[in-house]
Amino acid sequence: MRRLVLLAFLGVLLWARTAHAAGPAVTVQASPQSGAAPLAVTLTAAGDAATYHWDLGDGTAADGAVVAHTYADAGRYRATVTATGAGAETTQASVEITAYALSLKARSPVQYGRRVAFRGSLRPVEAGARIVLTRDGHNVGVASTRANGTFRIRPRVRVPGLYRAEYEAVQSPTRALRVHPIVTARTAGTPLVGSPLALIAKITPAAAGPLRITISRGNRKVFEGSARSAARIRLKTSSAGVYSIRVRSGAVPGYTQEGKRLRVAISMPNLGPESHGASVRFLEQRLSELHYALMGVDGAYGTDTYDAVLAFQKVNWLPRTGRVDRRLWKRLQHASIPHARYRSGTHFEVDKGRQVLFDVRGGEVARVIQVSTGATGNTPLGAWHVYSKTPGFNSLSMYYSMYFLRGFAIHGYPSVPPYPASHGCVRVPLWVAFSLYETHPYGTTVIIY
Repeated sequence: MRRLVLLAFLGVLLWARTAHAAGPAVTVQASPQSGAAPLAVTLTAAGDAATYHWDLGDGTAADGAVVAHTYADAGRYRATVTATGAGAETTQASVEITAYALSLKARSPVQYGRRVAFRGSLRPVEAGARIVLTRDGHNVGVASTRANGTFRIRPRVRVPGLYRAEYEAVQSPTRALRVHPIVTARTAGTPLVGSPLALIAKITPAAAGPLRITISRGNRKVFEGSARSAARIRLKTSSAGVYSIRVRSGAVPGYTQEGKRLRVAISMPNLGPESHGASVRFLEQRLSELHYALMGVDGAYGTDTYDAVLAFQKVNWLPRTGRVDRRLWKRLQHASIPHARYRSGTHFEVDKGRQVLFDVRGGEVARVIQVSTGATGNTPLGAWHVYSKTPGFNSLSMYYSMYFLRGFAIHGYPSVPPYPASHGCVRVPLWVAFSLYETHPYGTTVIIY
């Protein structure tokens, strides 16, 4: 009996010591547990402890059953409370808190209708997080974060506004995007005396309007006005002259101001070697843009202008008159720089069918020159190379000759008609022969077809 009593006493004593050593019960919670940094959190501890001490996980500490704390920087934090009972027993409990930061970048302003790359990142890293891009509250794109937390969304931008990335309740700072509207200005018709001609102007989108239009002829302003989004204005063509046109957008919030300038020369429809003035200058400018060889743009219809017109007529299969009429003007308006048949290297190409020489540099036609080849068709076809050069005139009136096969040469000559007329050489006008000679060394390839 004594033994039983002793055992019972020892059991009670052991239980009392164990109960005395156990810490107090404690539970913790954070509200909210996640959100955008800086994140204000209320931490609450509950149980039968006498005191509570918090390690907040960001290098700071606090005391009390309820603690209000703000996590200033993005990151994952573990807040740990140490509960101490009346007998100095302790128990710990913790809760994880996540403060997110979401960034967003994009260039501004952007071209209307183009896709724009919005880039950003979510911190701390969450791979596969769904990021939504909004503009003024409207969803415009979505993407998932990569393994490093970055994302990229490429919507087509047509509307300016405030753009923002969102992840659950976390939002990035807003990014204001401005838009470049598209302003176009062109003429419809042919810029010739007596021909219908109009200015057509437009702005896209219409919300970026109005259009402001100023038209001057010479030094005199002939029109100034505005249009909501598009305009068609008739231009008078009763006499030769030059229109200066300026089209620009108005100041609309969210859109940049854009503009276009046009210079339109109203030319006489018929020109020839006796002509001079603004119409000839415009003709020469256009021929020069298309790479037809000229000595210069001087407004005088000289030998070089005549030869350039002939070259243009030959290339475009027009009657070879050396004079300008309405048909040539229309073709000139829509023409482009001719293409070489062999689009590599620097060489000469002689097209016997059209009676022209292409001075090709780096595969592109640098100059187009009207020529005259063998009257009997004996100018040799094939690919040759310049093997001899003779400066000045020789006894046969050949000027600055470049020989490519036996006695066959490219050379200047006093007469270069618009048809085959030589003994087999490739005749070029005297005024361009020296330039060709000086700019092409021995070994230059000559391709004749």
